[in-house]
Amino acid sequence: MRFLLAMALTAPVLLAAAQAAPALTHVTFVTDWKALAEHGGFYEALAEGLYRKAGLDVRILEGGPSVNVPQLLAAGAADMGIGSNGFIPLNMLREGAKIKAVMAVFQKDPQVLIAHQRPDVKSLADMRGKPIMISDASTVAFWPWLKAKYGFSDTQIRKYTFNLAPFLVDPKAIQEGYLTSEPYTIETEGHTTPQVFLLADNGYPGYANMVLVPQKWIDTNPAAVQAFVNATERGWWNYLFADPAPANAMIRQDNPDMTEGLIAQAVSKMKSYGIVMSGDAREFGLGVMTDARWKAFFDTMSSEGLYPKSLRYEGAYDLRFVQNGLHPGAAKTR
Repeated sequence: MRFLLAMALTAPVLLAAAQAAPALTHVTFVTDWKALAEHGGFYEALAEGLYRKAGLDVRILEGGPSVNVPQLLAAGAADMGIGSNGFIPLNMLREGAKIKAVMAVFQKDPQVLIAHQRPDVKSLADMRGKPIMISDASTVAFWPWLKAKYGFSDTQIRKYTFNLAPFLVDPKAIQEGYLTSEPYTIETEGHTTPQVFLLADNGYPGYANMVLVPQKWIDTNPAAVQAFVNATERGWWNYLFADPAPANAMIRQDNPDMTEGLIAQAVSKMKSYGIVMSGDAREFGLGVMTDARWKAFFDTMSSEGLYPKSLRYEGAYDLRFVQNGLHPGAAKTR
């Protein structure tokens, strides 16, 4: 009897509390590859409940070789997603897709060129005229920049099939790679320490690991976009500079191929190379983007014919969300 009376008294209170609680905004966020340490801050924000505290019910949809982030966003199959590099939002703009970058987690694109230890190659400039293995996609990405800055030519191109065997057996081989991936595999499986040249440390101006958001979200629910950016900023800060364990557990659950060693070296390199916290991010905070950086990237690529110079490149991004956000790690705020 007492139990029934207590239930009768508390039920209205519980019902009122449930009715008063604001509904969470559902967001499906698609990544650009299988779960990696390079997605760590997103998983950290999810694992720590930062998205939920911000009023969002976020589901991370793991990417992969058959997942096309721009297509999913354009079709409405995902709400937000990762733009791997600066070409993604510019390509979508050129094609008329109303999707914009709203933050750039990576201030430096982790793209690298890798060579064996050899006396005739000590810089990117030394690679001029030498065979270099790159993928088909790279011929219209960082390769035009290398041609413009260092005088590389298309006659140097050799096809890279994402198989490290040709590099490992040829002491004169040079190939493309990702800072946190191929160099580690070469060291652990090839038992050799390669030379690694980060393009960003040699002037390559592109952002990477950007959050892409359809214009309809920006127009109809900017508060949710801001909440996602804020929680993501905090998630990345905690992942790199606090405790990454919650995110790593989720990453390994989604992608069992991610060993503890692989994750640990990726986090270490993101920190030591300033992939996330460098340049403008040190002053204005994690995830920042600027008109100046976008203009430098566009001017370089349009001068090489990748985009018409008349393209209004400013339509590829929206700075308001990193201007008004939390900015963890910033020396000062705008």
